[in-house]
Amino acid sequence: MTFLVGVNPGQRSASTLHLAAMLARSAGTDLVVAAIVPQTWPMTAGRSDAEWQRYTHQTANVVLDHAAAVLGDSVQAEYLLREASSARRGLLELVDERGCDLVVVGSSSAGPLGRIALGSESDALVHASHVPVAIAPRGFRTKDEARVGRVTAAYGGTDAAADLVIGAAGIAAQVGASLRIASFAVVPTVSGTSGTGLADEQRIIDEWASDIDRHAQQLIAEVSSLPRPPKTADTVIGMGHTWESAIEDVEWNADDVLVVGSSSLGPIARVFLGSHAAKVVRHSPVPVVVVPRRAAQELAEEAQA
Repeated sequence: MTFLVGVNPGQRSASTLHLAAMLARSAGTDLVVAAIVPQTWPMTAGRSDAEWQRYTHQTANVVLDHAAAVLGDSVQAEYLLREASSARRGLLELVDERGCDLVVVGSSSAGPLGRIALGSESDALVHASHVPVAIAPRGFRTKDEARVGRVTAAYGGTDAAADLVIGAAGIAAQVGASLRIASFAVVPTVSGTSGTGLADEQRIIDEWASDIDRHAQQLIAEVSSLPRPPKTADTVIGMGHTWESAIEDVEWNADDVLVVGSSSLGPIARVFLGSHAAKVVRHSPVPVVVVPRRAAQELAEEAQA
């Protein structure tokens, strides 16, 4: 098992490295830390692009040196520089070449501190990757030797989400963490789309919450019967007038990782975030692991084996 860490070759940031180190320590694996720089044209006789290539390689090597200083000896890591037509393509090529099981990236510097915002390259990577992608909130930090303490699986009531929960249970057991199932709902303050009145809409939400809780309890029982079950925590439902308040309605710990699945409408082998999943990712106060549907099915099969 190897985790691939994508660092921005033009910007030093410790958030991605802190998350990668926490995940690697928890899984007992090593890291490949990669800086992808723009691919240059084949050198001409006059080597007119040599200066540009030298500049991009120098700045990328500074970032890789910074990564080595941040990680220190806490985890085993390999550092490499690679040319590719895009960061997405370069990282996915490395995933296949090295047989990586997970890609770790950071949040855009344009996002708010403590939250996740995908830049153009990381957004393209998330939608194209066939392996799970872990995303660190901006400014994310961990204590030395920190490990994942709890895996929270986002559950929306679909069959694909059930696979995600079972797969997340396998991950939690593997890293020695507990498992929690969480669902989220936005409660309107005024009568909304149904037009039946606020009282009826609240009744619908209450029935939805009751169904979700019942299904989540059934999944917890299924998790308990796995060959190697993790310690299971409570099932929780966060509600609020906005997605931000619904997610904040749930208690979060510093060593939590939230696992989110791709939309059932998307390509099965790749991530396609539905509107709800995208909002959960954007407002999560803890690192998020986005799992393609096929990867969730494979993780569930491994957990049940």
